[in-house]
Amino acid sequence: MEEQSTQELLRQLIEIQKARPESSEAAQIIISVVPLLGVVLGATLLFFFFLWNYKLKKELIRAGQYQYQSLKNVRLFSLLIGIISFAVGLPMTMLFGAVEGVSYSLLGGLIPSFVGLGFIVFYVVSRKRD
Repeated sequence: MEEQSTQELLRQLIEIQKARPESSEAAQIIISVVPLLGVVLGATLLFFFFLWNYKLKKELIRAGQYQYQSLKNVRLFSLLIGIISFAVGLPMTMLFGAVEGVSYSLLGGLIPSFVGLGFIVFYVVSRKRD
């Protein structure tokens, strides 16, 4: 009896999977447009950040209140970004490796990991120079 119910359950699951509608063309278009919008909006955000930062520094210089930023702040920022990138990239690498095995999807985790390692190496090398 147990065997028949298992076979019936498997048959029902196969029927459900076959009845599942394929993704529509509109859904495929939306899925392909979302990353493009992310890149465009991110680039716009960066542009305005640099523009406003430039104008702020210009006004501070004009007012005589500008103070030069030392390399120490850049070093600490690179350490922070390096640790965050490595901490995000390492679990992604392990997850993609476990799910997909060795494939191109593994780059989704390896790239942030190595960018993070690069920032950490920059921090260590610039520290020795001081």
